[in-house]
Amino acid sequence: MRSVCVFLGSSIGARDDYREAAITIGAALAEQGLELVYGGSRVGLMGVIADSALHRGGKVHGVIPRVLVDKEVAHTGLTELEVVDSMHTRKKRMADRADAFVALPGGMGTLEELTEVLTWAQLGIHAKPCGLLNVAGYFTPWLRFLDHAVAEQFLKPAHRALLIADADPQRLLHRLRTQPHGDSAGPLAGDVR
Repeated sequence: MRSVCVFLGSSIGARDDYREAAITIGAALAEQGLELVYGGSRVGLMGVIADSALHRGGKVHGVIPRVLVDKEVAHTGLTELEVVDSMHTRKKRMADRADAFVALPGGMGTLEELTEVLTWAQLGIHAKPCGLLNVAGYFTPWLRFLDHAVAEQFLKPAHRALLIADADPQRLLHRLRTQPHGDSAGPLAGDVR
């Protein structure tokens, strides 16, 4: 694992815990020599994690669509800022660049990005580990929903297990490195539930 794509809010959120978690995981990535790949913004938790990694000498690769650069939210102090034509291209470039994925608290965009990479793992499109940093129980209702989807037989237990959730940033990164994940053999024919 050389790089981690982090999905997280473009807002700071209501709790200091969210900001502290972004600082902690940004620092941990830098200290472990892992490149941070993220959405390229200077605002909210996105800016916090980038600054944390940069302040500790880490490499930070941002990917941002032109429309957001034009709104002046691009982080101009990154190791590399890649400007792309659309949100779809942004997600593909981040996924291509990353060896693992982590979500921190955020809104619909964060959930959409995490859900998409989990779906790709379920379909065998990639075999990269997917993690969720459950800061202050933020994602607990969503994790319960996934468990409910398993109970209602819309999600297989093996696919639910593709998501590694933890409340501790260091432990989550360790688990992403060491726990078995995915199958890169290709789509699971007839098994996309």
